[in-house]
Amino acid sequence: MKILHVIVGLNVGGAELMLKRLIESHSGNTNYLHSVISLTDVGKVGEQLQALGVQVQALGMRTSLDTPRVLWQLTRLIRATQPSIVQSWMYHADLLGGLASRLAGNRHVVWGVRTTEVSSGCSRVTNVLRRLCAFLSHWVPHTIVCAAEESRKVHVSIGYDSTRMEVVPNGFDMSRLVATERQRSGLRAQLGIQEKEIVIGSLGRFNPDKDHHNFVQSAGILAEQYSALRFLMVGRDLDSNNTLLARWINETGHADSFILLGERSDVPVCLSVMDVFCLHSRTEGFPNVLGEAMAMGVPSVTTDVGDAAFLLGDSGQVIRKESPKDLADGILKLLLLNPKERTMLGKKAKQRILDHFTLSRACDRFGAIYKNILNRDDI
Repeated sequence: MKILHVIVGLNVGGAELMLKRLIESHSGNTNYLHSVISLTDVGKVGEQLQALGVQVQALGMRTSLDTPRVLWQLTRLIRATQPSIVQSWMYHADLLGGLASRLAGNRHVVWGVRTTEVSSGCSRVTNVLRRLCAFLSHWVPHTIVCAAEESRKVHVSIGYDSTRMEVVPNGFDMSRLVATERQRSGLRAQLGIQEKEIVIGSLGRFNPDKDHHNFVQSAGILAEQYSALRFLMVGRDLDSNNTLLARWINETGHADSFILLGERSDVPVCLSVMDVFCLHSRTEGFPNVLGEAMAMGVPSVTTDVGDAAFLLGDSGQVIRKESPKDLADGILKLLLLNPKERTMLGKKAKQRILDHFTLSRACDRFGAIYKNILNRDDI
């Protein structure tokens, strides 16, 4: 079957990486032929897909004034390529990809919904798009795939058609989430981390939704009590050039306890360096980075956002969001465990990923959705 994916852009992000993993999982499988259309530009993930031999086209959308042109181009491309399935990812792509598919005569439309926050934190344009998609959800898509159960609930609450919704959590490729002891000890040595020091880690781009201020403040609380802690921050713009972050860190009075690595390509190795992982967001859908830490066997603390608590289960600490004190208390509960107990908790987290959230399981769910659409005559 030919599957055409429509996505807003192809820079690194949760939806973009899940799309890439889904396509990679079908590598060598002649039953699937994937192609991708980005509404904006090719981006880093698009370049990686092209290197794999996947056809990727970019429509160069810059503002809402480009909407008529992009809709016309999409309609022409869908009509010309005649895909079996048109799968879109996130609101802008859902709207334009869905309408273009219908205009081209293709009813095999799969929408993708990821966010769990619909009451605040978005632009007026996004809010209008979401409401329009809610109205159109009753006839444009055959299936609406939600990355999290919480996403399904909040979108039903604003008018999305609940009868068309299915939850497919992101899956994790366990074969890529590995690091050797030599890699771990090598990076710790490179960063000047002493053997007896405990590393509390944060991973994810600098963004208001990720609430790094929450993490920094909680780190300051802990650093007052324990001198053998190091706070490792990995992700885009988490470096010395970030003046706002630097100010927050200096305000703790323990700037020497922080290590800022910025964006890295060796995420598994960075995770392996951590003794405790911390997800400190104020909003999430299905948090990939938490699942990656769990897959690496890192004991974790998370704020209760999106499907984070569901993902973590009873293999870590769940605390309320936007509370540095609660976050510090949650981390402290893991610090008070002895090393063997923390190791066992990490193994429990990894087993939970193996049992419920592997990439193969997610891809099987998508495959079943595709087959269900193509086998039905009443759409």
